[in-house]
Amino acid sequence: MDPAPSSQSAAPEAATASAEADLAVRVRGLNYAFGRGDLRKQVLFDIGLDLPKGQIVIMTGPSGSGKTTLLTLIGALRRASDGSLQVLGRELVGLNDRQLVAVRRNIGFIFQSHNLFESLTAAQNVEMAVELTGRFQSKRQQALDILTQLGLKDRADYKPEALSGGQKQRVAIARALVNQPQLILADEPTAALDKKSGRDVVMLMQRLAQEENRTILMVTHDNRILDVADRIINLVDGTLEADDNLEHFIASHDPKALDRRMFIL
Repeated sequence: MDPAPSSQSAAPEAATASAEADLAVRVRGLNYAFGRGDLRKQVLFDIGLDLPKGQIVIMTGPSGSGKTTLLTLIGALRRASDGSLQVLGRELVGLNDRQLVAVRRNIGFIFQSHNLFESLTAAQNVEMAVELTGRFQSKRQQALDILTQLGLKDRADYKPEALSGGQKQRVAIARALVNQPQLILADEPTAALDKKSGRDVVMLMQRLAQEENRTILMVTHDNRILDVADRIINLVDGTLEADDNLEHFIASHDPKALDRRMFIL
């Protein structure tokens, strides 16, 4: 009979399991390519990334570097077939379409385009997201609560044609947050917003992370919001090149291009 594992050998395994349980996302050896044969183009190379619960992580990098592709893979909107991609405790590689849909129900997505239904009011657009999950008894109240937090209480019954671009984007953000997802994936969430609206959104994100232990991965070129990040990662040509806090990020870039005042909303 084999001897029982010693407490010394069990301790590292327990510590590893505990550390992994504290992660919302764990990526190892992830590669991704579009097309096949002569048309195949690899866009992500051996990505390794940990996103702890309760953190805001901002991903920067040049256009075309693979940021949105990585975001959609983590969000189960695109099928990963290589490496390991664990999201909210579930390994995504190898899941079928039905299983991927189940994972997506626990993720809030904010896209560059608002993608609202033009025939529905702001509140109805948000209510649709509540109906899909069935988590709350009052769709209307849940929608109004999140719209109010985003400064849109008086626009709840307006259709998109009567809203400004920034207001439409805030409705889309409300739709992403209404079901209280544990993981929020945001692609340029403040790009269409003015200074005040952008501040309201990032302050809400910060509160969700700090007070409700939500995890937020945000792609942005908006230097004004970098100061809310716990970490900043930089994706260049499909490869993760840096993992910094704000002060190190500023120090490692051209000070003429990155005035400290740019980071304060």
